[in-house]
Amino acid sequence: MRNTFSYSLLALAMAVVLANTAQAGENSAGKPAAEVPGVPAGTVITPSSATVIAQDAYLWGWPIVNAFNRRTSFSRAPEPGLVGGILPAAPTGYISMLTDYISPEQHWIAHPNQDVVYGFGYGATDDDPMVLQVPDFGDRFWVYALYDARSEEFSKLGKQYGTQPGNYLVVGPNWKGTVPAGITQVIKAPTELVAVGPRTFLDDSVEDRQAIQPVLNQVVVYPLSKYTAKTVTKDWKATPHFPAPQKTSAEVRWVNPQTFFDQLPEVLAKVPPLAGEESRYAMIKALLDAAAQDPAVKAAIVKAAVDTEEKVVSPLFSFQTNGARLPNGWNSPINAARWGNDYLTRTATAKSNMYTNQPEETRYFFLEVDEKGQRLHGDHRYTLTFPKGKTPPADGFWSLTMYDPQHFFAPNDLNRYSLGTKNSKSMQYNADGSLTLYVQHDSPGKDREANWLPAPKTEFEVTIRTYWPKAEVLSGAWTPPAAAAITTNKNGRY
Repeated sequence: MRNTFSYSLLALAMAVVLANTAQAGENSAGKPAAEVPGVPAGTVITPSSATVIAQDAYLWGWPIVNAFNRRTSFSRAPEPGLVGGILPAAPTGYISMLTDYISPEQHWIAHPNQDVVYGFGYGATDDDPMVLQVPDFGDRFWVYALYDARSEEFSKLGKQYGTQPGNYLVVGPNWKGTVPAGITQVIKAPTELVAVGPRTFLDDSVEDRQAIQPVLNQVVVYPLSKYTAKTVTKDWKATPHFPAPQKTSAEVRWVNPQTFFDQLPEVLAKVPPLAGEESRYAMIKALLDAAAQDPAVKAAIVKAAVDTEEKVVSPLFSFQTNGARLPNGWNSPINAARWGNDYLTRTATAKSNMYTNQPEETRYFFLEVDEKGQRLHGDHRYTLTFPKGKTPPADGFWSLTMYDPQHFFAPNDLNRYSLGTKNSKSMQYNADGSLTLYVQHDSPGKDREANWLPAPKTEFEVTIRTYWPKAEVLSGAWTPPAAAAITTNKNGRY
């Protein structure tokens, strides 16, 4: 009996050993991404290895740290209002609205347009969800774009979606509260940080500026804790103005490479990994742990951040580095605001023109060169000619906007910064039905000024936006024409 018992214990022990051995020998192939082991905590990371890991982490995390820093900055406003009387800013949970096109004097946020009336704000939707009040816009084009911490859009709210007036509640991924009566729809955000950007089309006329005001006064976003189920009206023309920081020629520097890795733990805690990013998070956490224990590793990753900012991120400001190359020198991202694991284009867009709309809402086309590949410059004159029936195909509207090399509006005597649907009634078509736009510093002549987009005397760039683009834009069947450098006579005539 004793021998039998001894053999039983031996058999049990062997079974345990074999089971553990089999478990230890399991291969990662075929496992779901979340179950594939990452870098174990405590792994030794040398300064040279840390440099390589930090470079990748910086490119990956740059847009996310950017978003958190913008929220912190914008939410310093004591109430919804305008920084410098120009830029919308509001406490967390609210938005602030403009009542006209954004001012050409605005030099804090790069690459705005003058086709829509903007609003903007940030929420912390795990703590206090946001109520989005949607009024009846009638036939006017509008869209409320909601972005997560990765600057991905996750909403479908606008004219093209047939969205009805009502109160829409945006809740965070970890919010556990009760939805009150009177809420039209609940929208769950992928991250607790949410950016909200209403855009409402405005015709370039005195009449439309007056007509739009009543509906703008009902474009209101506020915390759920302030919800009463009653319609809220806000006179946006009466909102306060706040002191502005010192203006510079370039956009505000939203990411500081010196402190980037100090901020990254908050990002990892508040922004859950996408499917497949679990190993990336494990690697970054191991890197941060190593930096906390070894000053040489900390110095290495800070230097890597500074170098990556200068050599990798800063060059992404150029639109020639953004998205795919198209015919005639144009560039266009085909996955705007739907980045997934495309960290390169996500960072390029956050650097050059953060918070774009998703492709079905807006397709963007960027141009910095003429038909011969030469940099656009105000010393030269250009034309863009759309054949009959080939103006940018959009069910919403389209525009061609002028920017200086820092992606801001270029001052001009006409105070005109774009051409398109908003002033199509005044533009002149050619006898064959084509449309020629004149892009140059000086006037093309009084008879052509309706089609003139004034350029600065320096280098410049232009952007075509197609809001609610038609299928041929999304498929790539339609692309913009070249900017043709043209020769004029000694009097500047064509």
